[in-house]
Order: sequence, then C-alpha cells, then structure tokens
Amino acid sequence: MPYLQITLGRPLEAHRQLALARAATALLSDLLGKRGEVTAVRIEHGAAGWFIGGAAVAATDQPCHGEVCITAGSNRAEEKAAFIAALHALLDRECGPLPEASYLVIREIPAENWGYAGLTQAARRQTQQAL
Repeated sequence: MPYLQITLGRPLEAHRQLALARAATALLSDLLGKRGEVTAVRIEHGAAGWFIGGAAVAATDQPCHGEVCITAGSNRAEEKAAFIAALHALLDRECGPLPEASYLVIREIPAENWGYAGLTQAARRQTQQAL
C-alpha cells in the first residue's frame, strides 16, 4: 500500500494528472509488486518556492520531486533502482524535460508505523499468518 506524492514545478491539466497517476500506479505494481487498488498518488504543483543551486526556478522550468512510502524490507535494492529509473523516465516524458536536480525518494517505513483502513501493515501480516 504505497503512497506516492509527486510535486511539480508547474501545473498539469486534469486529464494529464490522471494519466500520470495511472502510469505511476502501474509502475508501483509492475516493478515493486504493490497492489494498485490500495495505492494512493497525490500530485501537487506550483513554481513558487522552488530553488535549485540557490537560485529561484523560472516558471517555465519543470522541476520535480517524487516521494513514495513503502513498507521497510518489502523490496530488493534492484527493484527500487528500477522503479526510480522508470518513474524518472515517466516524469521526464510527461512533464519534462526535467532539470538534473529532480529527486525521487523511496521512504521505507517499519510495518508497525503505518497502514491503511485502520490497520498497520504489521497487523495485516499477523492476520495473514494466522489464516
């Protein structure tokens, strides 16, 4: 049950946001084995507040930051590297060209520290093991 937040330097039309969210969800499913039906994607945008190299980013530039939260230990290093490469390519294709200082981060959160529908990931594992 990943949560992906994408922050863009300029807005995308609603139909392009939907296409981006669907494609990112597919990458999470295909490359990290995450369940699409419980994947949340949030897309934010706006040039205000973006600085690269200590300089304000022009409104015409397209910086990007993506941060995905997954359960710690649920993926191998090569899976995570493939996801970062594929997400960068997707964002560059749909929103780019991206500046070099466009970062993608995978945060691995302990199973007992997060969840959805009122259950932690650790509780879900315990329930599955008991069955």
